[in-house]
Amino acid sequence: MDSQVARSITIVGGGTAGWMCAAALGHFLGENTRITLVESDAIGTIGVGEATIPQIRMFNQALGIDETDFIRATGATFKLGIEFAGWLRPGHSYLHAFGDVGRDIGLGAFRHFWSRAHRLGLARPLGDYSVNDLAARAGKMHDGAPLTNRNVPQMPHAFHFDAGLYAAYLRRYAQAKGVIREEGLIVAVDRDGASGDVTAVRLADGRMIAGDLFIDCSGLRALLIGDTLGVGFDDWSHLLPANRAVAVPCASAAPLTPYTRSTAHGVGWQWRIPLQHRTGNGRVYCDAFLSDDEATAGLLANLDGAPLAEPRVIRFTTGCRQQAWSHNVIAMGLASGFLEPLESTSIHLIQSMIARIMTFGPTCRPAAAVRDTFNRQFADEMARIRDFIVLHYWANQREEPFWQACRNLPLPASLAEKIALFQSAGHLFRDQSDLFSEVGWLQVLVGQGIIPATSHALAEAVSEADLAGWLDTLHALFSREVAAYPTHADYIARHCAAPSPKGLVA
Repeated sequence: MDSQVARSITIVGGGTAGWMCAAALGHFLGENTRITLVESDAIGTIGVGEATIPQIRMFNQALGIDETDFIRATGATFKLGIEFAGWLRPGHSYLHAFGDVGRDIGLGAFRHFWSRAHRLGLARPLGDYSVNDLAARAGKMHDGAPLTNRNVPQMPHAFHFDAGLYAAYLRRYAQAKGVIREEGLIVAVDRDGASGDVTAVRLADGRMIAGDLFIDCSGLRALLIGDTLGVGFDDWSHLLPANRAVAVPCASAAPLTPYTRSTAHGVGWQWRIPLQHRTGNGRVYCDAFLSDDEATAGLLANLDGAPLAEPRVIRFTTGCRQQAWSHNVIAMGLASGFLEPLESTSIHLIQSMIARIMTFGPTCRPAAAVRDTFNRQFADEMARIRDFIVLHYWANQREEPFWQACRNLPLPASLAEKIALFQSAGHLFRDQSDLFSEVGWLQVLVGQGIIPATSHALAEAVSEADLAGWLDTLHALFSREVAAYPTHADYIARHCAAPSPKGLVA
């Protein structure tokens, strides 16, 4: 093909990744590009990515999706952050909440004033200066302008939703935009003998689906990027040793908490994700310390309600493809790499890859510099998220052998530098490729027991009395605001309750 512009895009695999990609490409390119998605009902999907971060709202808004309609269709609830229970030590808990923490003073970041007050014994826990944290722990929800004082920040939110229902919702959306769905099992992949590009996929019934550009959404199998093109995989097991997860939904139980809960156990951790019609649960662990049967039994013993399905064991290797874009194939979702769902980044990484494709333009014969930059951005984003997850494991005070081994993990140089800068005087700098803000790093660093040794000069310039008074005022201001909010369950019932569980089918 003479032109670099892809006039025919074939997406291999459905699920959340495939249908998010199809919906976006159909919306933005549908009039000029033939978009085909190939999937087989005989192949299951992982389907455990039920928790998100606030950027998902931008994706839905870009597609013109009505938020209330989306919430009802997917049985969604609101998410204000993630609680980490027992990660520092048993009995300890903190939240990585969305939104701001405290308020900066001029050029001085809030963290500098809080850390000085903390060392002086004048500060409350960090979360007491976050509207999202206070609302999450109180089981409250509000969307929009503050109710009590215009100086209170708004609460950003994300969602918990049924990944299968979301994929079905986007399938209907994409097909309405002209995306063609082909049902069938891929049994062979054809390549051009000269360029090595993929030219078509062949189905079990003999059909051939061609394309200029292929998007590999085939999950952990990585049919195109791995099996066909042989792109290597960087294994990060030496940094993140967990390699198993067992997942099972259970019946809903009150209260309907507006946050994800991540609870550390003797080996790994357990997630709890409350939806309107059920609760998602799973346990992440390392098989060198815990068998699949032991993990499954431990998960089933720690459910809020009756299990609604048989537990599924998922085997994975943490890491990423050495190239997300090779020849005329771009890998997306689990085909591009795996990072455990500790910080709910799986769906965001799909969204981020879609945005990167649109930024660079869906081309099938890019200049080398274009593809190299694309791949470098992907690698940098994955590495920064990896560092953030490693921090949770490394900075712990637990006594079990698994957690002792985690304290001895070899820190990536980029993470070691970030920890050292913060430990010295509270310095935090956000890299361009870093998904998480300074406030996000602050909450996890402090939550995992890392406090700056000295104070910034701007914080030292404030008297102890003024510092204590200012912090008390902030806490009182935010607490009064949260007290005016309805409960999470009441907010959903009033604005966006889903149909009965029987009506929530894909």
